[in-house]
Amino acid sequence: MIKHIVMWRLKEAAHGNDRQTNATLIKEKLTALRGRIPGMTALEVGFDFSRTDSSCDVVLYSEFVDRQALEAYQVNAEHEALKPFIGTATIERRIADYEV
Repeated sequence: MIKHIVMWRLKEAAHGNDRQTNATLIKEKLTALRGRIPGMTALEVGFDFSRTDSSCDVVLYSEFVDRQALEAYQVNAEHEALKPFIGTATIERRIADYEV
């Protein structure tokens, strides 16, 4: 099993929206992928509540059956369609992929 974790720190404003609105839109867009990506077995999106200097705003936790499924997700058309919106709203992105 592969675990794929991505964390984003968002701009104060982007797309004509404030940070919280964009966080909500990112969560909606990502959770809409649930059940639509072959080989993805879990997907969660959450918001940080600690609000520390080292915190990110949005976190994605997902699981895949194997590395090939994760690689296929990366180029999946539905996933690719989200990248411009998220990228424009983001200051920083951190990622971790690991196998268990």
